[in-house]
Amino acid sequence: MRASGFTVIISLSLVLFMLGALGLLIINANKLSTHFKENVGFQVYLRDTATSAQTDALIQELSNSRFTRSVNLISKEEAAEQLQAELGEDFLSFLGSNPLLNSLEVKLEANHVNSDTLRIVEKNLMQKPFIKEVVYQKDLIDNLNRNANAVAFFILIFSAALLVVAIALINNTIRLSIYSQRFLIRTMYLVGATRAFISKPFVFKGFRQGIIAGILAGLLLALFLIVGVRFIPELLQLQDENVLLILFAGIVLIGIIISAFSAFFSVLRYLKLKTSDLYF
Repeated sequence: MRASGFTVIISLSLVLFMLGALGLLIINANKLSTHFKENVGFQVYLRDTATSAQTDALIQELSNSRFTRSVNLISKEEAAEQLQAELGEDFLSFLGSNPLLNSLEVKLEANHVNSDTLRIVEKNLMQKPFIKEVVYQKDLIDNLNRNANAVAFFILIFSAALLVVAIALINNTIRLSIYSQRFLIRTMYLVGATRAFISKPFVFKGFRQGIIAGILAGLLLALFLIVGVRFIPELLQLQDENVLLILFAGIVLIGIIISAFSAFFSVLRYLKLKTSDLYF
C-alpha cells in the first residue's frame, strides 16, 4: 500500500511538473514578447528651425500619451558621436559640418506596438511644421506581431492538449491505486456503509497526495529554473517572484483538485459495478 501510494505521488509530481514547466514557458514567452515590443519604437527628426519651446512641448505631449513608454531627446551632437563610434572615424572633419538632426527616440507600450497605431501617430506628428520626418520599421513590427500571435496560438493549443493528457494520466493513476481495494469498497457498501462514508478516506488520501505531489513538483520546477538561469542568466530578469508564487500555488491546487475528484469518481465507479464485474 505504501509502495503504491509512493508511486502515485511520484507520478503525480512528474505530471504536475510538466504542467508547471509549461506555465513557466507561457509566462516567460509573454514577458519576452513584451520586452521585445517595448524596445521597438520610432524616431522623430526635427528641423533645424525647431525651437527649444517647440521641442519641450513635443516631448511633454508624447510623454503624456497613452501609447508612450519613454521619450529620449538625442541632440545632433550626440547623434554625431554615436555615428563616429559606429564608423570608427571622424566624419565631421571630412564634411566640415554636422549634417545630422536633433531627434526624439520614442519607445512604445507593448500593446501599442502595431503598424496601425504608428501610422496614426505619424500622420498627427507630420502636421507639425517643425518635424521633418517620422521613421519606424514597419516590416519589423509586422513580423514581431505576426510571430508573437503564432507562438501564442501554438502555446494555447499545446497547453490545452497537455492539460487533457495530464488529467487523464492523473485520473488513471488514482484509479489504478484504488483498483486493489475494489473488493473492500464493495464489501463496505454491502454491509450498509454510505457512499459518502466509503469515499471520504479515499478523497482525503487523494487530497494529501495532491498536496505532496504539488510541493514536489514545485521544488522540481524551482530546481529547473535555477539550472536554467545558470545557463541563461538573462532569464533571471524576466522572473517575477509574485507570479512564480502564484504558479507554484496553482500547481499544488491543480494537484489537489484532480487527485481528490479522481479518487471520488473512482470509488463511485466501483460502487456502481456489479459484484461479478469486479473480477475483470
